[in-house]
Amino acid sequence: MSRQFLPVLLLLLLRASCPWSQEQGPESPSEEPPEEEFPKEDGILVLSRRTLGLALREHPALLVEFYAPWCGHCKALAPEYSKAAALLAADSTAVTLSKVDGPAQPELAEEFGVTEYPTLKFFRNGNRTHPEEYTGPREAEGIAEWLRRRVGPSAVRLEDEAAAQALIDGRDLVVIGFFQDLQDEDMATFLALARDALDMTFGLTDRPRLFQQFGLTKDTVVLFKKFDEGRADFPVDEELGLDLGDLSRFLVTHSMRLVTEFNSQTSPKIFAARILNHLLLFVNQTLAAHRELLAGFGEAAPRFRGQVLFVVVDVAADNEHVLQYFGLKAEAAPTLRFINIETTKKYAPVDGGPVTAASVTAFCHAVLNGQVKPYLLSQEVPPDWDQRPVKTLVGKNFEQVAFDETKNVFVKFYAPWCTHCKEMAPAWEALAEKYQDHEDIIIAQLDATANELDAFAVHSFPTLKYFPAGPGRKVIEYKSTRDLETLSKFLDNGGAVPTEEPTEVPAAPFPEPRANSTVGSKEEL
Repeated sequence: MSRQFLPVLLLLLLRASCPWSQEQGPESPSEEPPEEEFPKEDGILVLSRRTLGLALREHPALLVEFYAPWCGHCKALAPEYSKAAALLAADSTAVTLSKVDGPAQPELAEEFGVTEYPTLKFFRNGNRTHPEEYTGPREAEGIAEWLRRRVGPSAVRLEDEAAAQALIDGRDLVVIGFFQDLQDEDMATFLALARDALDMTFGLTDRPRLFQQFGLTKDTVVLFKKFDEGRADFPVDEELGLDLGDLSRFLVTHSMRLVTEFNSQTSPKIFAARILNHLLLFVNQTLAAHRELLAGFGEAAPRFRGQVLFVVVDVAADNEHVLQYFGLKAEAAPTLRFINIETTKKYAPVDGGPVTAASVTAFCHAVLNGQVKPYLLSQEVPPDWDQRPVKTLVGKNFEQVAFDETKNVFVKFYAPWCTHCKEMAPAWEALAEKYQDHEDIIIAQLDATANELDAFAVHSFPTLKYFPAGPGRKVIEYKSTRDLETLSKFLDNGGAVPTEEPTEVPAAPFPEPRANSTVGSKEEL
């Protein structure tokens, strides 16, 4: 070999063998990730900033959970998330579940706009810029079904009577779209709804024989159910086509039972029904005489379908919070109450007569026609309501005290469970003691969970309002810090805080409905 080729040959050999050669190393774009690049925990891929891109290229359908190790909701989701992965693997659904520690991977959290945990995003075909926000349930079967309807058909195509009947017989709620043209845009609307209505099973067909079998002559969406009337039809408007909102409302309305018994399983669906008016029958299900009233209650329900939701509350079950919300004792059953969950206005029958189909119907019509005035909850006025530095107000004495034109009245509206209220209680007591010798100043408090006011609603706790002396029913909301010094300056300044004072710390809002919360306010029951 010629000597002039030896240096070149040596250089090539060195480049091929040196581990630090620039064509080698884990950062090379062409390098395939080794197995350990995708560790798993309980069947879930654990991803990082470096491996997310690789996972997106390798897995065409990828659900990513952004979690925080300290997050209680994330810990509750973890076993369900793992079960969902196992369910999908068992039926060979081509979806991969993964997770990212958001606080440990801040670049990814920022890239995908993660501001709370857990946040789940669904990536299709490696598209990193437009993931779909996960909006499904937080339990295993719901997660799995949400994903199945995104990677597979959201509705089963039915070719014959046997297939249609098998689908109807196999589920409590089955929706079948009968379309003469499966390429029509109405089909896209139908399938889009089917992707997210996870509590129903969907089918579709264009077979004339099936149209004939179910007595149809034009495009129609039919809901089959194993209760009440058994079937509800939604004809497609021949000129306007299939409207997603209208169809969604129809299915929600008709998938609810005419009469629903309230419990922890049914309460989420009661609130999700988007029917604002609820009629509640309080009964003791252990008593035969009470159970006999259910027939008349149910007899009145069909004519109010979609307008009023009929709900039965068993006072013998764990429903004390429902009774409390309506200001009732268990001994009051059987009795009716009506509520609009948007306005939270409550109504009671005027005559208090027996519960029959006729009396239920009349009560509903009277409320809907504005012939019944709402009632307000109020505790009884305590005999010693004005004997302590902090005066006790309830619904029945609020107007008289707060709008007394000779007094400056400062009121704390609180909830017994509110942490912020408890924290400021010593300062409020100290304020009352400081001004207890001022005849024109009253420091008071009102439990806003047990007393409702006609003048205004209270939406967060604590809420502090100042009612200055004089005519005009003037009300000033206090929005500064809740220490004794600042509260005193506010009073001494005639209901105004000096401009140098800092702004208010946040109040505690009404909590979200609990899993076993009852019909009532959208926020707290």
